[in-house]
Amino acid sequence: MAGGRLDTAGLARGDLRDLLIDYKLVLTTKQFDETIFATMSRRFLILCALAIVGCGPLLAADSAPLEVKSTHFTVTTDANEKDARRILDNFERMRWMFQTLFPKTNVDPASPILVMAMKNRRSFQAIEPEQYLAKGQLNLAGLFLKTQDKNYVLVRLDAEGEHPFATVFHEYTHLQFSSASDWMPLWLNEGLAEFFQNTDFHDKDVVLGQASIDDILYLREHPIIPLADLFRIDHNSPYYHEESKASVFYAESWALTHYLQVRDREKGTHQVHDYTVLMSQHQDPVTAAEKAFGNLKQLQSDLEFYARQRQYKQFILSSASAPLDPGSYRVRSLTPSQYDVRRADFMANVGRKKDARALLETVMAGEPANAEARETLGLLEMVDGNQEAARKWYGEAVKLDSQSYLAHYYFAALTLRSGDSAQNTQVETSLRSAIRLNPSFAAAYDMLSTFYAMQHKNLEEAKTLNMRAVEMDRSNLSYRLNAENLLMMQGDWDDAEKVLKLAAPLAKTPDEAAQIKSRLDQIRAIRDLKEKSKNGPSESGDGLVLVESSVPVGAAGPAPKHPLEPATGPKHFVTGVLHDVACSEPAILELHIAVTTKTGKTQLVLYASNYYKLDLSAIGFTPKAEMNPCKDIEGMKARVQYAESSDKSVDGQMIAVELLQ
Repeated sequence: MAGGRLDTAGLARGDLRDLLIDYKLVLTTKQFDETIFATMSRRFLILCALAIVGCGPLLAADSAPLEVKSTHFTVTTDANEKDARRILDNFERMRWMFQTLFPKTNVDPASPILVMAMKNRRSFQAIEPEQYLAKGQLNLAGLFLKTQDKNYVLVRLDAEGEHPFATVFHEYTHLQFSSASDWMPLWLNEGLAEFFQNTDFHDKDVVLGQASIDDILYLREHPIIPLADLFRIDHNSPYYHEESKASVFYAESWALTHYLQVRDREKGTHQVHDYTVLMSQHQDPVTAAEKAFGNLKQLQSDLEFYARQRQYKQFILSSASAPLDPGSYRVRSLTPSQYDVRRADFMANVGRKKDARALLETVMAGEPANAEARETLGLLEMVDGNQEAARKWYGEAVKLDSQSYLAHYYFAALTLRSGDSAQNTQVETSLRSAIRLNPSFAAAYDMLSTFYAMQHKNLEEAKTLNMRAVEMDRSNLSYRLNAENLLMMQGDWDDAEKVLKLAAPLAKTPDEAAQIKSRLDQIRAIRDLKEKSKNGPSESGDGLVLVESSVPVGAAGPAPKHPLEPATGPKHFVTGVLHDVACSEPAILELHIAVTTKTGKTQLVLYASNYYKLDLSAIGFTPKAEMNPCKDIEGMKARVQYAESSDKSVDGQMIAVELLQ
């Protein structure tokens, strides 16, 4: 942000351009016997303890649950302190490994990483997703759950198998590279996750890049995807969604990533780095690959040969000098209520709502003023669509001086959705509290930015807040669209267009792509309108365009239906149902809103002198495409901000319209 203008160039910069793994590593070779391949089956992307025959022994006698916490991870466990420290050490070393290999990457996500380390199968099954409890289902050893505001890891400490936590490490890798998702191609994103998922930690070194037997076997039995096609696969491709095609996509992505990393290391080249630089500049993926890797037909031939080898190289990273400080870990015993609230929160996030509620009712019976229990009850109500009940629970948590940034954030978000303008002061206070409690939580910055935009105040601060959110979470399309909306509100069409074009690669569904296209079309329509007025001397700051009159001198032209004046009169909010929506040239929007008050029902007539500058947003739902105020809002419930107008034939001029679910 400079001089109050949104730094649109900053939106193009990738945070993870240097993917050249400058290994402080030793290359070693591992040979695989064909009989091993013959016994392996293809692994689906779910973590299985394939070597587990039965329940392992308990790791510790029953004792008080513990919390063991470092600066970067929080482990909650029913095992002993030694086991909790061991799992925390592994995660800290995984984090250190990424920080060492990718020094330009921010390895710490904004949302906390919460590890639920269960000592045995019984305690693991007490909170794992319900679908895995049925007879004949796979025995999970762990899973990684990313929500909007938390990163949950569930691990079973008695798990066996060569790489029992492969899926956890796979998803943790995705978390590390999430800031590059606006430009990183899908094959490389998945290839790196497969590359790191077989990482092993030993006393003084880390073994990574171990060959994936499953992937090798699969590639030997199935034809690979032509590289020109592989490089173009995105989230909408059947190769990413259909199981029969996804298997070869994952296997080939691993093989190509592994082959290129080893080749770069052996030959002293930096082709992967060159490729990522080109992709961060949003070049065509096939063109970028040809520039970085050379002839793609030759590369494909080399890859097919690579999959038929009997030996593969892996990397050893010395971790003897890793700056880990187990002495800094904070250990405390948890009360049964504290432990149950954490288990309930995890279960609420994996869909075990009934069990979560039962635990929380027990906690509330013993501790009626438990703020954490209220936060999870708010989550359960929100998941069920009971927004007012959710707001009640989060509001009570806030009143109990909750130190949870999420309680403050969700109370504010739900209050905004409710249209309760009487709570505006508390909304602003709660959002600022959320930022204070977690300065890395992007959603709170964006929500406060949206709040100011809705109020049409502090717009420069709103842009600063939104830019901060974009910088912290570059993969979030919603933040980019909010940036575009702020620019549109101030008539900065050029920068708004730049933001949309940079946001286009983040669209993961056809609806999201259509939404961006619709907004770009809207900007083009505005430009057309301005072009029609090009003979006029200027456009004023309130969006009015002065044009040369085509009415003959001495003739009286028709007066505008409503005065084209800035919305500077006293401002009000009203919530109701929109109807009789109509548009007229050049960009006039008029509608009626049916309002129910304490004294009965009434109708207001409102207008906008330039509907292109009307702040139109959706609260509580995501439209399938960009909403056209002239034809898509009829019959919808909305919260409208308007200013009193000099035209007494209407009740006011609209400033913002929030469509409600």
